[in-house]
Amino acid sequence: MRFVVLIAQDEEVWRRADEAERAGYYTAHEAFETAVREAGGTVESSEALRSVTAATTYRRRGTEELVTDGPFAELAEQLGGFYVLDMPDLDAVVAAVRHLPEYTLEIRPVAEL
Repeated sequence: MRFVVLIAQDEEVWRRADEAERAGYYTAHEAFETAVREAGGTVESSEALRSVTAATTYRRRGTEELVTDGPFAELAEQLGGFYVLDMPDLDAVVAAVRHLPEYTLEIRPVAEL
């Protein structure tokens, strides 16, 4: 079963992190990927996203289009990256994400269309 794990965090946390704190994040992500493999899953893709200041929002309502700089909404936490996983089930995903740093994570099954 395929899942997307969306990673949200206040961008200031990363900006303020020193080299040792950032190394801890990388170590946690490596532990997460190891946990995925040990659960019989695979990381199909993963990416870190550039700052929310680089975002562009596109809205269309009928024939009206609006393209604006910036995110859809101002939030305390911003989408910072994602994983696409192939895992046995949701329980295996939840067990694996426990290895990640203190983020807000949204786990969503991929619709197989």
